[in-house]
Amino acid sequence: MSELWVLSGIAVMVLGFVLRFNPLLVVVAAAGVTGLAAGLDLHAIVSAFGKAFNDTRYVSVVWIVLPVIGLLEAHGLQERARGVIASLKGATTGRLLTGYLLIRQISAALGLTSVAGHAQTVRPLVAPMAEAAAEGQAELTEDQREEVKAMSAATDNVGLFFGEDIFIAIGSILLMVGFLEQQGITLSPFELSVWAIPTAFAAFFIHGFRLWRLDRRLDRKGAGQ
Repeated sequence: MSELWVLSGIAVMVLGFVLRFNPLLVVVAAAGVTGLAAGLDLHAIVSAFGKAFNDTRYVSVVWIVLPVIGLLEAHGLQERARGVIASLKGATTGRLLTGYLLIRQISAALGLTSVAGHAQTVRPLVAPMAEAAAEGQAELTEDQREEVKAMSAATDNVGLFFGEDIFIAIGSILLMVGFLEQQGITLSPFELSVWAIPTAFAAFFIHGFRLWRLDRRLDRKGAGQ
């Protein structure tokens, strides 16, 4: 019966989500409760996360930084991000997200795919900043707020997806090289990476145009008020 206490972390997670607590803190608390129920002390729990990451890489670095992000959010990270962008003259949602798209594509092309992401960057920083910029353009409806948040997440997806293929050591490039080789087509990773550059440029301009249209819609709404 005592072995069932190890499952108490699941109950903590369910309860936390039902009560609408911060998801990051709920996940960390559930992991801590599970470790304590298994007889581990706090040092052993943290060591288990670190050992799993270093030895097997099964634990993504995103989950390692979740406690830090949770603490920063609890101490007003999102509010500070919103305040910074609101104080900048001429800042718009489209311009902000276009700049983030450029940074995300370049960093992904250099192999730095974990530098940014939804958990580390979009939710605590980019989305609040984009929302604050949109509030400076127009009085937002709830649907428009959700659209700005969705566009923030989409910008990260586009930047990562079309930027990482330029890096020759990324898994997708190596997978394509192996598949083509099985079909009798011999290409080097570098050749595929070179041909990913035009696609990345196209993705940047297409998504940049979508962001420009978002700005136009917000500006028209603001002018009509």
